[in-house]
Amino acid sequence: MKRVMLALAVPLLLVILPLLLRPSADWSPTAPERLVVITPNSEQIKYEFEQAFRKWYREHRGRDIMIDWRSPGGTSDIVRYINDRFEAEFRLYALQNGLEWNNDTAAAFKNSSLKADDHPARKLLLESDIGIGIDLFFGGGTYDQSKFASIGYAVDAGVKDRHPEWFTDDVIPMNFAGEQIYDPQGRYYGYCLSSFGIAYNFRRVRELGIELPQNWIDLTDPAYFGTLVLADPTKSGSITKCYEMIIQQAMAELGPDQGWLEGFRRIKLLTANARSIADSAGKVVRDVSSGEAAAGICIDFYGFSEAEWSRQTTGAPTMTYVMPRGGTAVTADPVQLLRGAPNPDAAKDFIDFLLSKEGAAIWLQKPGTPGGPVRYAQLRPTVRKDSPCEISADLQSLPDYRPYELGGTFEYKSAWTGRYFSLIRVLIKCVALDPEDDLRAAWRAILGNGGPEANPEAMAELLALPVPYEAAAEEAKALNGTPVEAAAARTRWTEAARAGYLRAAELARKKGAAK
Repeated sequence: MKRVMLALAVPLLLVILPLLLRPSADWSPTAPERLVVITPNSEQIKYEFEQAFRKWYREHRGRDIMIDWRSPGGTSDIVRYINDRFEAEFRLYALQNGLEWNNDTAAAFKNSSLKADDHPARKLLLESDIGIGIDLFFGGGTYDQSKFASIGYAVDAGVKDRHPEWFTDDVIPMNFAGEQIYDPQGRYYGYCLSSFGIAYNFRRVRELGIELPQNWIDLTDPAYFGTLVLADPTKSGSITKCYEMIIQQAMAELGPDQGWLEGFRRIKLLTANARSIADSAGKVVRDVSSGEAAAGICIDFYGFSEAEWSRQTTGAPTMTYVMPRGGTAVTADPVQLLRGAPNPDAAKDFIDFLLSKEGAAIWLQKPGTPGGPVRYAQLRPTVRKDSPCEISADLQSLPDYRPYELGGTFEYKSAWTGRYFSLIRVLIKCVALDPEDDLRAAWRAILGNGGPEANPEAMAELLALPVPYEAAAEEAKALNGTPVEAAAARTRWTEAARAGYLRAAELARKKGAAK
């Protein structure tokens, strides 16, 4: 009998024990809220702003929050992801609302030139609250975020209504040197500033026996042959912006038509001097810092961060970053609230925090300083003009870096290249990066047979561009057409460029053989 009772007791305890240990009905642990943020920003940025915002949220809202970071790749990857997700969600929503899904509907719902009353699909999107399970798009540049704003994927976060005192020329201006800092309709807000320039390795440039580079055109010097590192603009929005600055500076010097051609010529020569093409903007500065490359083009944040890292690990910086004189704009990196955000109130709080003085301190200050980051210096200037003046210089990580002051010599003309941003990134890929082996071989042949001045015919072939400025609008239309039309345009540009490089190499070799 005892054995029977013992055998019954064990399973009975397994049933009763969880009931005895169960919390009382009035005990309910509060799980932290969740904010879903998609971003191309670095792990250091994500770490510091999650720590700071969680602290701010507990103090101001009395609740805990965690950030669910989504980083499927660089800006281009994120843009594709958001586009694909919104199209999939809207397709289902349209069918549920009795709207036939066809090519016309698919094109109309995201056509930013259409108003709500111009097409049922457009009206349905702009009046809907459909979402993709993501609250915020954090970083990536104003070009892509402004497109999402125009399409309707982003909505007004209302920051200007809550904090009108922030949006003045003395605190956060709407525009600076031709660049828009925030959307007047509140669909994106710049939170920190960026410039674009040159990273170079002190030792490697000295070994080349030339002056330290100060301008874009300096990197076209034949002395840099085989020593530059560049990044693919189709993988990085910041690198595309660097190339756009090169074109903009040439246009300011020579006028739009000739400057467009000259800008692309400089980009071709940069590519001809390159030893490698990186898949990410971050790899450019790592190669420069290590000495694998003498110089490259990058966004300021990457240049300053790598220089600081080299200083910490070797005792002295191996490289530095410079803003080209009169050759770069100061742009804002923005954040936007996406349509149908799962947690819109917390998302708005996060944007408010980014633009507040507390958020500015995370960008500006050294790690471990009161109100500053915990572990990592962000090395990026805030959009707030007042914060650098109010924070002691000895607390700041870059006390002498003032983009609002340094960038005032350059005026970005959006009308020149803004509408061709996608065309620029694809055209560079087609005429320089894809046929880079042929381009480099032609440049090597020219340099080996007397240089550019001794080979004018070969240089004309090397620098020819299949898309003059007057044809840019039509070519951009083809690029944005059907997949077949876009592929045909890319193939045409690449083949034209490759044929020119082959002719340039042949002309240079013939000239050399005739000597």
